[in-house]
Amino acid sequence: MKRILAAFLAGAVFGIGLVLGGMSDPNVVLGFLDVTGDFNPALLFVMIGVMATTLIAFRFVLRRDRPLFDGDFHLPTATVIDKRLVLGAALFGVGWGLSGYCPGPLLVGVAGGIPTAWWFLPAMLAGALLQRWVASRRAV
Repeated sequence: MKRILAAFLAGAVFGIGLVLGGMSDPNVVLGFLDVTGDFNPALLFVMIGVMATTLIAFRFVLRRDRPLFDGDFHLPTATVIDKRLVLGAALFGVGWGLSGYCPGPLLVGVAGGIPTAWWFLPAMLAGALLQRWVASRRAV
């Protein structure tokens, strides 16, 4: 129960942060990517703030033997940059650039009843299912 409550609170804080930072509005993201047009640097400031917070917080958090509400830290272990990673990142970037949504802001938009978020949700889920299907075929 503690893990579920902690996950809910972390998600709520993340969602509030996205709304306060303006990242739940896809036009802010699209404005950031439009470097030759109506450029909006808001996303750059959010990224700098997140990186600074993460750099400081991870120094303290990773000193612990384990997280507060789990038995182990679940950190990425892959160190190889391969074709699958580059292709996946490129597809993610294209989808983000076309829609202005990545998964976090999309979920905030869905929860907020934003119509464009509801249109993009099936596309994101289809992409995730397609990736899972392709990965399962490779594992066989």
